[in-house]
Amino acid sequence: MLHWPIAFPAIWARGGFDVMLGNPPWERIKLQEQEFFAFRAPDIAEAPNAAARGRMIKALAEAEPGTPEQQLHAAFWQAKRTAEAASEFARAEGGRYPLTGRGDVNTYALFAEHFARSVNPYGRAGVIVPTGIATDATTAPFFGWLVEERRLVRLLDFENSAPIFPGVHRSFKFALLTLGSNVDETRFAFYLTDPSQLAHRERSFVLTPEQIARINPNTKTAPVFRSRRDAELTAKIYDAAPVLINETRADGNPWDMSFYTRIWHMAEDSEWFRTAAQLEEEGWRRDGTDWTRPRTHSPRPDSARPAQSAMDLDGSDARSLPLAHAEERMVPLYEAKMIHQMDHRWATYEADGSRSRDVSGDEKADPSFEPTARYWVPDAEVEQRLRSKGWNRSWLLGWRKITRATDERTLISTIFPKGAAGDSLPLALSQSEPSLVAGLVGSMSSIPLDYIERQKIGGTNLTFQFLFQLPVLPPTFYSPVRLAFVTPRVLELTYTSHALAPFARDLGHDGPPFAWDENRRALLRAELDAFYARAYGLSRDELRYILDPASVMGADYPSETFRVLKQKEERLHGEYRTERLVLEAWDRLSADWRAIGLGEDA
Repeated sequence: MLHWPIAFPAIWARGGFDVMLGNPPWERIKLQEQEFFAFRAPDIAEAPNAAARGRMIKALAEAEPGTPEQQLHAAFWQAKRTAEAASEFARAEGGRYPLTGRGDVNTYALFAEHFARSVNPYGRAGVIVPTGIATDATTAPFFGWLVEERRLVRLLDFENSAPIFPGVHRSFKFALLTLGSNVDETRFAFYLTDPSQLAHRERSFVLTPEQIARINPNTKTAPVFRSRRDAELTAKIYDAAPVLINETRADGNPWDMSFYTRIWHMAEDSEWFRTAAQLEEEGWRRDGTDWTRPRTHSPRPDSARPAQSAMDLDGSDARSLPLAHAEERMVPLYEAKMIHQMDHRWATYEADGSRSRDVSGDEKADPSFEPTARYWVPDAEVEQRLRSKGWNRSWLLGWRKITRATDERTLISTIFPKGAAGDSLPLALSQSEPSLVAGLVGSMSSIPLDYIERQKIGGTNLTFQFLFQLPVLPPTFYSPVRLAFVTPRVLELTYTSHALAPFARDLGHDGPPFAWDENRRALLRAELDAFYARAYGLSRDELRYILDPASVMGADYPSETFRVLKQKEERLHGEYRTERLVLEAWDRLSADWRAIGLGEDA
């Protein structure tokens, strides 16, 4: 182990090195069993699973003393202990690696921190490391420190698809990390495949430490963009709105929201689930979307609720109806595939629950139609679990957990009827007034916010951390004149069946559901998209770019946004309909932004 101050006393006496360059090893300190045995005992390395491998390693220990098997076991435990000791050294409190000596420690992160601490105040360090140094949770404290201390000069990310390094897998991503001191702005580039692309101005961008912190205040990781324009627009949108949940601030939850993914876990709670066939066998009868049967034991107080089919559809709030304590009730379990943006009737299961299908336009035109679930759960248990979370309204807000940046839309959320929601459909429950929640629903389904989410999500899992760090206009944005524009449109888009009468009543609407009209829905959504683009401070050309970068910057521009949506609409409508409708809505509304609360002095 090299002790650098002793090895280089003169350099340390003047504050450190002027320049440090390196390509450190990219290896986990934790001993990898398969790698250790790959050449020494391939049969152990190729064991079908970890448990089987463990049994084979244990068998080595039971071999006769002095045999090759026993010697191999001794070598394995020596290597394992050495790795554990090195890991402990890296993790030790007060040690040399307080920021990177955590989690599954990797040597590249330790070297990066060492370089950062070994240059003098006027020096520079350059190191080749995996891009995870800036994007992974394990190294987030180190990257956050680089940003906060203004040490980050440059981060240039490459994909090895060419390949640049023939001996490295083509899918691997690495970065050139440059460190210094007193840095006012950092230059970034991502998704490069050849060093010559560094000369392309549109492929790189600069962000200040304040902008980086504003975009990812919780995770403190690097924002990743394909182009300079994407970075500039994202920074502009974050200037206009705070993140949904800022975990670093005491007042960082303006929507008074709680988030839940495990109220109903599809594996752990399966004992509660019943299929239609099981319910029929157990003597239940269908009642609207629910199943009922005479109660055979004392009911849980206040646990039952009326079936959706029992609502006074002419205007009564379902919560005011008498409770039917004489029967048990099973209610639907909603899954992510059943919902889409401002549409709780996107998909339904066949009667036998064998497969799902899209709900047809004719079915959606019937306000009494509701999708069929795959499973049902006891209403009493649903009520108890939601009450334990402090929720007493007769509707829920949730989002699809599994999504992709390359899908038609990425951030998919909606209001849906009160019931059970599986873990693929997490809940976001706000204690704000329902009229404000309508604004939240409108913004979460808007093109500008979806554009931001597409910039940020790298995999397929829309976790809390992604959602928390989206720029969401706060409740204070929604003045009466702005709500007068947003609320009626969100209401008409969501209240298309009797099942959401409670939500409509909470918004002050006593009428029947709105007719399902695809063309009108497209117009309403376009108006909301234009409204939120203006609310985020965007110009018409910036909105055009978000809808289709190629239309503004040319076909060879290194970015894409809603390509799949565009291709789908060109097949169905012979044009990119969303682009046309949104820009037409912008032009109509721009005649008097002040009338909807978005004028210069609004």
